[in-house]
Amino acid sequence: MLMNETTEWIEEKYQEVFNEETLGLERRRAHDPNCTLQDLQGTLKNLYILDGNNWTGRGQLQDSTMSATIAAYEGFIEKWKKELEK
Repeated sequence: MLMNETTEWIEEKYQEVFNEETLGLERRRAHDPNCTLQDLQGTLKNLYILDGNNWTGRGQLQDSTMSATIAAYEGFIEKWKKELEK
């Protein structure tokens, strides 16, 4: 039970960051006419690079934050691609 309590805050932070990133991407797409799918894909590519450059170790919180950010971008990009396919 102690293990659950000690990692619960990391999961909460992940969800918080994921939700904030997704909301930010939705707002950006709605209000920035220069925001393109290609721009977001480029940002995602850079996030993958940053994630891979973790040779010094970020720690659990920063790893969770990076994972949530990447997941938000991946999900948002996939959703946008599906809209374009219709």
